[in-house]
Amino acid sequence: MQDPNFPNIILYAIPFFVLAMLLELYITIRQGIKTYESKDAFSSIAMGLGNVFLGFFSKALVLLVFFYVYENFRLLTIPVTWWSFILIFFADDFAYYWFHRVSHECRLFWASHVVHHSSQHYNLSTALRQTWSGGFYTFIFWLWLPLLGFHPAMIMLQMSISLLYQFWIHTEAIDRLPRWFEAIFNTPSHHRVHHGSNPLYLDRNHAGILIIWDKLFGTFQPELKNEKVVYGLVKNIHTYNPIKIAFTEWLYMFKDAFTGRKSLKNRFLYLIKPPGWKHDGTGQISDDLRKQWLDNQ
Repeated sequence: MQDPNFPNIILYAIPFFVLAMLLELYITIRQGIKTYESKDAFSSIAMGLGNVFLGFFSKALVLLVFFYVYENFRLLTIPVTWWSFILIFFADDFAYYWFHRVSHECRLFWASHVVHHSSQHYNLSTALRQTWSGGFYTFIFWLWLPLLGFHPAMIMLQMSISLLYQFWIHTEAIDRLPRWFEAIFNTPSHHRVHHGSNPLYLDRNHAGILIIWDKLFGTFQPELKNEKVVYGLVKNIHTYNPIKIAFTEWLYMFKDAFTGRKSLKNRFLYLIKPPGWKHDGTGQISDDLRKQWLDNQ
């Protein structure tokens, strides 16, 4: 079978990103919503450009690993045809859900994913605020796809399609969509919840394209009219510097793990426990904050 050759659709979508942000800015101004702040937006765009640049290297690594698994260990050979694209749509979205969920529940993965949550604003430029480090190791959540027999080019294409889909849901310009659509797909309303630092909203709605995974695995939370989303982190980093945005949490994590008097076990636990965990019991993870908030209602 001849290897398929798919274009890098993310690069082709860049002009669309720019036009969409300008349209959103116009609409939100007309609606009286102050959703953009210039320094914040430029920081997000800088993070996005850095992600695209580093993507040339990380994607080469990912393709190399995917091809190695596919050529040497695949269990089946799934053809590149119409029905296999349906299969990989669901398989990729399932993989994305667990990658995204673990990225909130394990600090090693949070160290790269926190970048995307570091803005206290929510608009289409926030979608561009992407990690500079995650691409080099988070692909492990997709390794089962080439092992199963999906061609690496198909996998990379579907991952890009998922990323493109998630661009448009980063907006306050769209309130709610038809009920049937909200029931099946990830939407601006669902994803606003995901970006909330409110205790009720923490670590909820990890969906990529389909919200059904959150409903199936117990992480779904609807957006409530009486609980306005507060964007950002539980403890915001207060910087527009792209370097600090990209690496501050890595420094904090390594400091927690490798300084001070701790057992070897606790040093390791700082890498795999959820954000907020502390070995002496003084920390609070998102479940603790949510329970505390619910108890006070």
